[in-house]
Amino acid sequence: QLQLGESGGGFVQSGGSLRLTCAASGRSLTHYFIAWFRQAPGKVREFVERITWNGGYTYYADSVKGRFTISRDKAKNTVYLQMNNLKPEDTAVYYCAAGPTFPALDYWGQGTQLTVSS
Repeated sequence: QLQLGESGGGFVQSGGSLRLTCAASGRSLTHYFIAWFRQAPGKVREFVERITWNGGYTYYADSVKGRFTISRDKAKNTVYLQMNNLKPEDTAVYYCAAGPTFPALDYWGQGTQLTVSS
């Protein structure tokens, strides 16, 4: 059973940077999509970006293109989300998710809170 755990959230000022970490355990991520989603208060959960474990192919939501970068460390079974030039509208709980198909991902983490102050 795959388990995902996010970390790295916190408080940051507008324009600042932060890196989120998604650590996977329990099974290999081979052939999986790994994605970040976020949910702001009162809003539906939205896709942020994804990466394929094998080829490292990425896809970003327009709202974060040029500011956020997803990457993976195969040796550590970990996916990162580097977030730069953060804006108050980036405030949300960030979740990582994984599975063999996208967007129907089977495994989800518990989430980590990011708050960006103006």
